[in-house]
Amino acid sequence: MARLKRTSAVLEAARKRLSGLKGITPKADFGPNLTETIYTAKIDSVAARLAAYNQKLAELDQDQNDLQAEEAELNDLNRRFLSAGEATYGPDSNEYEMLGGTRKSERKKPTKKSGGTGGGGSPKP
Repeated sequence: MARLKRTSAVLEAARKRLSGLKGITPKADFGPNLTETIYTAKIDSVAARLAAYNQKLAELDQDQNDLQAEEAELNDLNRRFLSAGEATYGPDSNEYEMLGGTRKSERKKPTKKSGGTGGGGSPKP
């Protein structure tokens, strides 16, 4: 499942505020630390960092997909090696157990469920 890309409400609010700031005539003067240039630079910086962050998420999604595909291939090999060991040495062999299988003689025997009495059914004629 793909990771959700991040958005920034703060960035959108800043863009709207900058648009409004540019519309003020004559140019507003809020002092040397609050200039349109400083504001624009910070907006661009945050937008670039957000884009880089979302790109890393996309790369992680691809890495996760690649890892899952390789795990599936490895799982298939696991199954094939166990099956080959069973076919070669038998299902009750030490070699089969060494490959991770459960020897046939060591498996639990299935138990039958008891039917019980008074099942509520009618007797057969």
